[in-house]
Amino acid sequence: MLNKLEFLLALARERHFGHAADSCGVTQPTLSAGLKQLEDDLGVLLVHRGSRFQGFTPEGERVLEWARRLVADSRAMRQEIETLKQGLVGHLRLAAIPTALAMVSMLTTPYRALHPRVNFTVLSRTSTGILGLLENLEIDAGLTYLDNEPLGKVTSVPLYRERYRLLTAPDAPLGDRDKVTWAEVGELPLCLLTPDMQNRRILDRLLQAAGTMPSPTLESDSIIVLFAHVRTGKWASIMPARLAATLGLPETIRSIPITGPALAHTVGLVVPHREPMTPLTAALVRQAEIMARNLDDEPDEAMA
Repeated sequence: MLNKLEFLLALARERHFGHAADSCGVTQPTLSAGLKQLEDDLGVLLVHRGSRFQGFTPEGERVLEWARRLVADSRAMRQEIETLKQGLVGHLRLAAIPTALAMVSMLTTPYRALHPRVNFTVLSRTSTGILGLLENLEIDAGLTYLDNEPLGKVTSVPLYRERYRLLTAPDAPLGDRDKVTWAEVGELPLCLLTPDMQNRRILDRLLQAAGTMPSPTLESDSIIVLFAHVRTGKWASIMPARLAATLGLPETIRSIPITGPALAHTVGLVVPHREPMTPLTAALVRQAEIMARNLDDEPDEAMA
C-alpha cells in the first residue's frame, strides 16, 4: 500500500496526473491504476476525476493526512535502520527564506564535519512555501520566521532575532547619519523583496506604522539581486543586520541602525512535528541548538 500512498502524495504535490507520474518514475496509467486500487481497497472515492486533476474529495483529504504520516514513518524507519547499520548517512533537504539563506552554512558546515556522509540540497523559498514543502514531505527542514505568521504543526528551534538596517552609500541621502527613523527611510526610493515574501510584509507594516507608504524602485525575490544593486552605491535597501554582516559590506556601503519601534522577529529551524524524528533531522536539531547558543542574540553594535 505504501507505493500507492506515495502516488497520492505526488498528486497532492504536483496537482497534475502526468507530472505526478513522472515524479514517481512510473507511467500515468500505472499511477492512475494504483490510485484506483487504493480507492477500491478503502471503499471511497479519493480524487475528483475529469480531463485533468480537479482536487481531492473530503475522504481523499483525510486519507492524504494519513498518507503523509505513514510514508514519513516508513522513511524514518528505513533511515534509522540504515543509521544502525552504517552510521549517519543520507541526504538532507533544506529550504530557507531569502533573508536566512546566508545563515544556512552555519548549520550545514559543522553538521557535515560531524557526519561527512550526509549531503545537502538547499532551496530558497517563501515562508509559506517552506511550510507546504514540509507538509508534503518534500524537504526535511526549513529556516523561517517563527513568531509573525502561523506555522502549523512543526517543531521549532529559535536561532536569532532579526533586526533591521538601512544599507546605503555614504554620499546618498541619509548616508552620513549614525541612525535613521522608519519615517525617514520610508521616503527613500528603496529596493526590496517582493510582496510574497514575509520579510517584505514585515517591512511594509513597519513603514506604514511610521506613516509612510513603501515605494520600491526595484523588487526581487532574491537577496543577492538586492545586495548587488546596493553594492553599486546607487541603491538603498533595508536588510537584517545579521545578514548584512554575514554577506560583508564594502567600504562604499554603510549599515545604519533604524530607530523607532523596537520590533525584531525570530528566525529559526522548523522540522515536522513527529516522534521519533529521523536520525538526520534529530542531528540537525541538535546542531541548531548549538548554533542558537553560539549566536545568543549579539547586540546590534557587534553587527555594524
